[in-house]
Order: sequence, then C-alpha cells, then structure tokens
Amino acid sequence: MMDTTVQNIVVEKVKTSKIDQIDFDNLSFGSVFTDHMLVCDYKNGAWEIPKIIPYQPITLDPSAKIFHYGQSIFEGMKAYKDSNNDVWLFRPLDNQKRLNISAKRMAIPELPEEYFMEGLKTLLKLEKKWIPQSEGSSLYIRPFIFASGKGFHASPADEYKFIIACAPSGSYFSGKVKVLIEETYSRSANGGVGFAKAGGNYAGQFYPTQLAVKKGYQQVIWTDDNTHEYIEEAGAMNIFVRINDTLITGPTSDRILDGITRKSIITIAEDEGIPVEIRKITVSEVVEASKKGILKEMFGAGTAAVVSPISGFGHKNMNYDLPELESSYASLLKKRITDIQYNKTEDKFGWRYKV
Repeated sequence: MMDTTVQNIVVEKVKTSKIDQIDFDNLSFGSVFTDHMLVCDYKNGAWEIPKIIPYQPITLDPSAKIFHYGQSIFEGMKAYKDSNNDVWLFRPLDNQKRLNISAKRMAIPELPEEYFMEGLKTLLKLEKKWIPQSEGSSLYIRPFIFASGKGFHASPADEYKFIIACAPSGSYFSGKVKVLIEETYSRSANGGVGFAKAGGNYAGQFYPTQLAVKKGYQQVIWTDDNTHEYIEEAGAMNIFVRINDTLITGPTSDRILDGITRKSIITIAEDEGIPVEIRKITVSEVVEASKKGILKEMFGAGTAAVVSPISGFGHKNMNYDLPELESSYASLLKKRITDIQYNKTEDKFGWRYKV
C-alpha cells in the first residue's frame, strides 16, 4: 500500500480496487461499499488528524461504551455525478452542523468543520469512480461517531471514533407505500433526543414497524408521545400532508428531526407559490380530510428517498386511500430537488456544493 498526504490527511490506498466486481446496474441500498473509508479518533481530549484507509472491519474492546450506553450518532448524505462527470454534494454544511447538534446532545465531543469537510472531499476525490451516473443513482455517504472508550461505568466515554463510509446505491424506494398511524408506541418524547440523529432513535422504531408490516403496511406514522393526537414523522422521514392545495408539515421540536430535505421542500414549495403551513397536524384532521375527499397527498421526505409518496393509511382498524394525481406536489418537489442535486438546473438557493 502507498501512503500519500493530502491537506494533512494521510491516505492509505488499497493495492487493488474491488470496483470491477460490482454490478452497478443492480445496486441495492447500502449493501455494497467503496474501497476506502475515513477514520478519525478522539483521544486525550482532542480530535486527531483524519486519515483515509482501506475499507475494513474495526476492532473494539468488549467494554467499549457504544455497546453499553449507546453513544452513537450519524448523518446521511449523497454525492451526485452530472453528465460532465463532475461531483456534487447537497447542503453538506447542514449535515456537518446537525452532526454537532446531535453530538452535543449525546455528550460527544463536537467535530471541527474542516475535519468533516476536508476529510469528506478528500475521500470523494479518491472514490470518484464509485459514484454511479445512471438515473436516480448516487453515492450514499454515512458519517458517524460512536464511543470507543472503555469502561462499564455509566458516564460519557473518553475516546470516540468518527468514520465516513460510502455505498454506491440505486433508487432507495420504488412505488408508493401504505402506512399505519401509530396509537401505542412513540418515536421520541419532550426533552428527549428525537431531534438528534442518534442510533437509538432508529432501534426503537423497528419493533412497532415490524408489527405494522405484519398488518400489511410498509411504514409507521409516528404520533406524539402524550396523546397520540398529532402526526409527527413517517418512519425515519419527515412527513408532509396536502389538504386541498395547502402543504402542511409539523414544526421541528425536541421530538422531530430538523430534516435537510424537509427544509428544502418548504423553500421550493414557497418558490413554486404553493401555500405552506408549518403547524401541528392532528390525526383527526387528516382522517376527516380523507373522508371529505380533500386529502390530496401525504409523503415522507428524507435523504435516501428524497420524497416517498404514501398511497394510503390505516387508523383504528380503518383504511383510507389517497387519490392518484396526474400532477402531484410530491413529483414536482422531488424533481426540483433532484434537478439541483444532479446539476441539471439553476441552483438559485446556493445548495449545490462542487467537490
């Protein structure tokens, strides 16, 4: 292996790439990984200089605190390649800032912006050939931090590990999904960590989602922890509801993630002249709107799928179907966002970031 230095980041390259073994026409989400990953350790009260090494397993002591107290956070991003073979990111500084918001809440040391950005750019330049160029494909990027420090005592760790791993991926979802409005379990609570991208938030979702799948649904619509009267998120995504011509989404809070796709959809919808309301949405309002025929759309919004249309929902043993629209807000907003991401159109908002 050959060692080189790029902007003080040590790069250890693989001897032989495995890229020729990959079928880029049949990529499932997050199951194939690139040749390299970025690793950065926090020790002795400071983050060390990041390094890029061949993608490989990591070794941890059985007493590493990630296993016992769950100090783990992550982000989800994508890199896109346009028709000129140029590589782009979408609002990466928002991901960097949100990672540190999550870190602070989980008592993890915040990561310097330059470590995140320079490390990410160096990694992507090295892995450029791994970024697929076919329609809807991208390189999924997973930055994450976890507690690697040892000890069984219930306290924050003294050592942490920051890693960026990448996976070339095709489209995340295909088709519309049916969802079940949750009446028993909660994703998060006031004063909790729902606004952070903490691993435990997602682990807690799996069991209720499995119960919904057994009933014939693909995802769960999360409601508030106190009364289950207010719609909050869709699976691991923010949720939008269209009643008549108004697009509605809940406000961010201790319980709801400040989604980057969510913010982008709100901005683009307003730019399109679509009435947007950011307010609490009651389950009863959605049910009544469906009964009256004025519930036009529901969709999830997140990095992986961008926009995931919902075809129907279940509540209190009743099913409600949404209409098939020729011109939906979901398709319009998804196209506006993806055209910016793939450098197909003007970026009037300054979201696109060239690598």
